[in-house]
Amino acid sequence: MKILVVGGGSGGHITPAVAVVREILEEKPRARVEFWTDRKYYKNVVKITTEIGVAWGDEERLSGRRQYVRVRKIAAGKFRRYAGWTVSDYFKNWDTTLKDLVVGNFCGLIGFISGIFQSFWRMLLKKNRPDVVFLKGGFVGLPVGIVARFFRIPYVIHESDATPGLANRLLMKHASRIALALNSPNASAILSDKSIVTGVPVAPEFKKVSETKQKQLKKAFGFDEDKPLVVITGGSQGAQHINEAVRDILPEMLKFASVGLVAGRGRYEEMVDLKKYEDWDKAKLKSNFRMWAFNSAMHELMGAADVVVSRAGATTIAELAALSKAVVLVPFEQLPGSHQVKNAERLLAMDAVKMVKDSRMVQQPGILLETVQKLVRSPKLRKDLATRLHETYKPKAAEDLAKIVIELANTGGEDAKK
Repeated sequence: MKILVVGGGSGGHITPAVAVVREILEEKPRARVEFWTDRKYYKNVVKITTEIGVAWGDEERLSGRRQYVRVRKIAAGKFRRYAGWTVSDYFKNWDTTLKDLVVGNFCGLIGFISGIFQSFWRMLLKKNRPDVVFLKGGFVGLPVGIVARFFRIPYVIHESDATPGLANRLLMKHASRIALALNSPNASAILSDKSIVTGVPVAPEFKKVSETKQKQLKKAFGFDEDKPLVVITGGSQGAQHINEAVRDILPEMLKFASVGLVAGRGRYEEMVDLKKYEDWDKAKLKSNFRMWAFNSAMHELMGAADVVVSRAGATTIAELAALSKAVVLVPFEQLPGSHQVKNAERLLAMDAVKMVKDSRMVQQPGILLETVQKLVRSPKLRKDLATRLHETYKPKAAEDLAKIVIELANTGGEDAKK
C-alpha cells in the first residue's frame, strides 16, 4: 500500500498531517508512506516523523534500515491577498502591494507551475504512483491534487477552518472524500455525500492535565506554581500585533499573573527589550515572566497555563480544546476569507472562548488586558469556558481520517475514476 500525505505552508497544516500519518502506520505498519512538504518545513517534518518511526528525505538515503516515512520537498506557490482592502488601501500600502501582491504572487505562480511539473514527473511511472493522496489543506497541496486528478488517483482533503481556503475550494469538486473540522453554516455549501465531519487531528500529547500536573508544569518552567499563569502565543513565527500589545500591557499584567510569551521565531529579535522583565539568579527564575522565540513543548507550556491568548487558527484551537483551556482568541482579520474571525465567532457564539479582534487590540491594547484580567480573577468563568471548548474536541479525528485514507487506498476511489 502506497500513501502520499501532503502538508505545509504553516505549522497548522503539518501537525494534523503528521497525526494522521501516525495513525496510518498504527493501522498499516508496512504501508509505504511519503510526506511531501515545502522547503520551509522540510527539516521540521523529517524531525517529527523520525519520532514516529524511521524517516528519510531526499538528502538522506538510509540503508539497511526499514523506512516508514519518506519526506520530500515539493514546490508550491502562495496566492497572496488581503481581506477587506479597498482600491485606496492598495495605493496607501504601496510597499506591501509591490512586495507581496506583485513580486510575491509572481514568485507564487512560478512555484505553483514548478509544483505541477514536479508532481507530474514523480507520478509519471505507474509504479511510483500512490494508491491514495491525503491533502491537508493549504497551497502546498494544490499542484499535487491537480496532478493526482490527472492520473485518476483518489485524494482526500481536510478543511480545518469554518470557511474553506482557496486551494481546498479548487480541489473539492473532484475529491473522493472531504473531511471537515466542523459542521457549521459556513460549511453548508460543501456538505455532500462525499463530506464527513472528523474534527481536527492533534498530536496525542495534547491532553487535559490535572491540577497537580498543572502545578508541576508551572514549576518546571520556573513559574510560581500557586500564581495564575497567562501564556501568550502568536504561533511559531509570531504575531507582530500581539507582541506589540504585550509590550504595552505587560507591566500591568505582571501585577496579577505570571506571563509566558512565545514571541515567534520571526519576531523574537524585535522583542528582546522585554528580557529586562526576565530575572534569573543561578539558573532560577526570580521574576514571573519568561519569553521564548519558540517552545518545542507547547503542549506542556499551554498545559501549565490558566489562560491562553492566541491567534484563531483551527489547529491551535483544536489543541487548546484538547487541553481544556480558558482561551482569549485574537483573530487576524486581514487573512483571506476572514477564516480566523469565523473560527473565533463560531466558538464565541457557543460561549466557549473570549475574543478580542486584532484591529481593536491594536487601537486599544488595554482591552486585551481587561479581558485577561477578568478571566484570571474568575476561576468559575475559566472553568466554564474550558469545559465548553473541550466539548468541541474530537479525540478520534486522526484515527477516523486514517481509516478513510486506508479505505480509499484499498478500494481505489471510485470518484477519482469518473
